[in-house]
Amino acid sequence: MIEQPYTLACGQQLANRFIKAAMTEGLATPEGWPGNAHLELYRRWGAGGSAAHISGNIMIDRRYLERAGNVIVEDNSGLDKLRAWADVVHAGGSLLWGQISHPGRQCPRQICAQPLSASAVRLDLAHSFGQPRAASSAELHDIIERFANTAAILQRAGFDGVQIHAAHGYLLSQFLSPRTNQRSDEWGGSLANRARLLLAVVRAVRQRVGPAMCVAVKLNSADFVQGGFTQQECLQVVEWLNDCQVDVLEVSGGTYENLVMFDALPAEQIRASTRQRIATFLDYASAIKRVAQMPVMLTGGFRTRSGMVQALQDGATDFIGLARPYCLQPDLASQLIAGRMETLPIPEARLVLGQGYFGPNSRAHLWRTLNNLAQAAWYYHQIEALAAGQPPAPEYGARSALLSHVLNDQRRIRRYQQHQRQTARG
Repeated sequence: MIEQPYTLACGQQLANRFIKAAMTEGLATPEGWPGNAHLELYRRWGAGGSAAHISGNIMIDRRYLERAGNVIVEDNSGLDKLRAWADVVHAGGSLLWGQISHPGRQCPRQICAQPLSASAVRLDLAHSFGQPRAASSAELHDIIERFANTAAILQRAGFDGVQIHAAHGYLLSQFLSPRTNQRSDEWGGSLANRARLLLAVVRAVRQRVGPAMCVAVKLNSADFVQGGFTQQECLQVVEWLNDCQVDVLEVSGGTYENLVMFDALPAEQIRASTRQRIATFLDYASAIKRVAQMPVMLTGGFRTRSGMVQALQDGATDFIGLARPYCLQPDLASQLIAGRMETLPIPEARLVLGQGYFGPNSRAHLWRTLNNLAQAAWYYHQIEALAAGQPPAPEYGARSALLSHVLNDQRRIRRYQQHQRQTARG
């Protein structure tokens, strides 16, 4: 089944059931444009056999970034560079969907000291993120317009679709969650009010791009934090999305406060935890499939080709979303379709810095954070290697990756800050 094509409601045909899920790249120029690094990275991925590729976060507002190095699309100033990005993916035989996003409170404090959110609820990782303020109704209407504007520009640049990011604790996800949305106006309180922003964004994007462009949504099956967005609430939101002409619904889960899909584990717990993650997300996806009238894409937890085939045969999902394995095997989809690969290249066990957080001690949160950061940094290193035309480096150490990422991120932040100052001076 993994090699079978699928025609979406918008008329777009996907050559097979593999979609590369979004991973933040951090490769953009200080202006927020994709450059040569993007072209090389997506040239390699685009030729790898996946039906479609979803970009990393494309930001709708340069004042609020997920990280320095994000692509920013507010106007036509980088249109030729966006076209080149789409062209290089098309040359490899794949489609390109741009993931459009607003980080809300998950905006680094060095980018913005006081970001916007649904309410003034600060992220637990307070050392990295500033105190947010509640967005006004006028600002929310501006955000809706920005999503639609960015989608229209990407369409003009030749992108085949957009994915609206409403998962992982970003702004639209913050509005869905009662943990972060404590408003008492028309944007908060009941689930219908909390979902108002997401539904308005989806409708505005569809109206702007018309019926022939793919409009996808990435939605948490649950936040997996106390007081957060629940599975039952997810099912209701999916029912509302059924009326919004959504072409693909990607099912994910977690926020920065609980990165369930990006959690480093000690070696002896890898296998049991992986089985549990796969079972958990398959259960959630199956429940969503019973409600969703659009095809579902399940991302995260897959480790074997046979597991993917089984999930498709069981009707738990329509598409297989994979992300990190592409950092080590750019032609991953081709290998899986041809039956030349059974187990995905995911070296989880060697990416753990320490196991202290699994014991009852005061450093539990610190260890968990460091392990997750090291794992993320290791994959960032692989992305940077591919973007530089180099082979993946599976032997690279987690500690080296973490140190390199911190230094590189600071350099990107300084370049972003310098560009902002120059722009402000005119």
